[in-house]
Amino acid sequence: MQHARFEKPHGAKPIAVDIDGEPKGVLVAHADGYRFLAVKLDAFAADGKVFDTVEAAEAAIRDVLRPHA
Repeated sequence: MQHARFEKPHGAKPIAVDIDGEPKGVLVAHADGYRFLAVKLDAFAADGKVFDTVEAAEAAIRDVLRPHA
């Protein structure tokens, strides 16, 4: 019996985004930087947005979670 062999696609792994120790989503590589995919309701305002850097994404997500008065 022969088994089919499947290779994983070659690409960057998603980067988990944790804010205050709680997972909020992941960043996936995008042609223009990193796209955020939210997994928690309170982070959905940033869902689908593209950021230049991981740091910029984390800062924007923090702003979504803690809006300025």
